Amino acid sequence: MTEACYLVGRASVRAGAVFELVARGALELDFSLSPEIEAVRRLMARYEDAGISLADACLVRMSELHPRCQVMTTDRDFLVYRRDGRRTIPLLAPFE
Repeated sequence: MTEACYLVGRASVRAGAVFELVARGALELDFSLSPEIEAVRRLMARYEDAGISLADACLVRMSELHPRCQVMTTDRDFLVYRRDGRRTIPLLAPFE
């Protein structure tokens, strides 16, 4: 949510649009950091030199938990990040 609100704000779209997607059920929030903290911590350590953010590490972890989903992003770092150690992450991105 944080990343999505940030990105739409950069595109001069109000962040409330993201909340409307959640309210309509078009976007589902199905992630809690507490039970995934160790996996996210490992991802952050692995990609520390790449400057991975907590939001990006959570998205990588979610892609591991939901392998049939795509990550929608404008962040080219997702071309570098790998899920499950070495598998590429399916992306919905303008550079794909």
